[in-house]
Amino acid sequence: MKLLDYAKNTALWQQKGYELPKFDRDAVAQKTKESPAWIHFGAGNIFRAFPAALCQQMLNSGSYDRGVVVCEAFDTQIITDAYRPYDGLSLLVVLKSDGSIDKKVIGSVVGSYTAEERDWNTLKTIFAAPSLQMASFTITEKGYSLKNGAGNYIPDVQYDLDHPSSYPKSTMGKVTALLLHRYACGALPIAMVSMDNCSHNGDKLKSAVLGIAENWVSSGYAPQAFLDYLSSTSKVSFPWSMIDKITPRPDANVVKMLEADGFEDTNLIVTAKNTYTAPFVNAEQAQYLVIEDSFPAGRPPLESAGVLFTTRETVDMVEKMKVCTCLNPLHTALAIFGCLLNKKTICEEMSDPDLLAMVKRLGYVEGMPVVVDPRIIQPKDFIDEVVNIRLPNPFMPDTPQRIATDTSQKLPIRFGETIKSYLQHPELKLSNLVVIPMVFAGWCRYLMGVDDAGESFTPSADPLLETMQQLLSGVQLGGTVVPGETLKPILSNAAIFGVDLYEIGMAPAVEKAFAAMIAGKGAVRTVLHQTVAAL
Repeated sequence: MKLLDYAKNTALWQQKGYELPKFDRDAVAQKTKESPAWIHFGAGNIFRAFPAALCQQMLNSGSYDRGVVVCEAFDTQIITDAYRPYDGLSLLVVLKSDGSIDKKVIGSVVGSYTAEERDWNTLKTIFAAPSLQMASFTITEKGYSLKNGAGNYIPDVQYDLDHPSSYPKSTMGKVTALLLHRYACGALPIAMVSMDNCSHNGDKLKSAVLGIAENWVSSGYAPQAFLDYLSSTSKVSFPWSMIDKITPRPDANVVKMLEADGFEDTNLIVTAKNTYTAPFVNAEQAQYLVIEDSFPAGRPPLESAGVLFTTRETVDMVEKMKVCTCLNPLHTALAIFGCLLNKKTICEEMSDPDLLAMVKRLGYVEGMPVVVDPRIIQPKDFIDEVVNIRLPNPFMPDTPQRIATDTSQKLPIRFGETIKSYLQHPELKLSNLVVIPMVFAGWCRYLMGVDDAGESFTPSADPLLETMQQLLSGVQLGGTVVPGETLKPILSNAAIFGVDLYEIGMAPAVEKAFAAMIAGKGAVRTVLHQTVAAL
């Protein structure tokens, strides 16, 4: 059973539980070529598991008649190795918490391109089409960056600014050039829809595009009217969105399940840029996509596939609900303690009574009093699904080590916003926050790179890792903590926690928990158990 042959023996595929496309793929491909409506940038696993699957759902229901075209600007090997050998087909494996799986052949991707010169004219043709309604993105938050940490332009961006008439090198340079071409073809309208998992994602995309466009206008390469075009929401919109779906790397256990069916396209692909992909993608069942309804050229009927369209303000509230209370803080707490307690998966952690009690207290007791309620999604229902279905799913191969990446960048939003909300409501006592200071202490303990058994481990990548570890270089297991001194350079940093923990009076609780955690082997478990047992 090979992807390219699915239409030759549909009875066999269906007999083995595979859901197949219910539309004429050749007709859809032809219609899309003649009148493209949707192009997506970022060909990674989340695209195939979510936006591409949404498009297939519309096609299967008959509510839509065109496919989606995908373009990869960063890791073009994804296109050459995981798309083109299979004519854009892929297999979506949905891993359910009850152990069952859904297997769906996704055929909605009817064009796959690199953003290299060989495909450049095709991309320009797509952007010149009056039928094009939206360009969506899953390129990670870093994909919108024009400058590095030192505040200097990234070399490829600098090249695009200095050589505007040349073929662009940076992702945002390419996107801006394509928009300039669309402007030159009649200032045609379009929605530029970031679907990346970052706050106010539409503004990040808009800022990057305008940053390059303004430079081109200043240099005389582009007219002022191009900036006016980009700045007019009736011409070019940059709606905000909130996306939520976990799509881990292709998993070896999934490979075994598929091979038992006779499915042959299970080769794991690791690109030169360290992207992990395959002809299949495994993902959790739960998914949410909420988008600001701002589409000057119209849009595909994604609401028929479950997408929620609403106002910018409501998107912002949904984002805050998820990131500040109902999911992300729980994830980060599990990541920190999972690494310290040598847990291999998130689902393993959720079977640990102490860790389960920790996340329940964190979400239901400490977070919910100040949760932002967007009304289109009920916070209680959302967190119930997270705690009872999503995180305990034993078939989701997600790891605390992956989630621990860039923790220093996550703390101010995932925990700092809750602290600020408590400070803004006098009726709420900051002393009721018991797990949050323990998590902060756990993160400081994690930075030591020594687990609770006394064994060394390598903390996940983080832009502040080296700096933080230098500040803790004198701390060892069995050592002591000087209140107001040992941790002060860290705990007083409002950029990390959203607030100065000394100014608000939380630092002593963090220092006390940290001192107990470094008492010796097993001390992290002791602190965790004693903390949740006392609640």
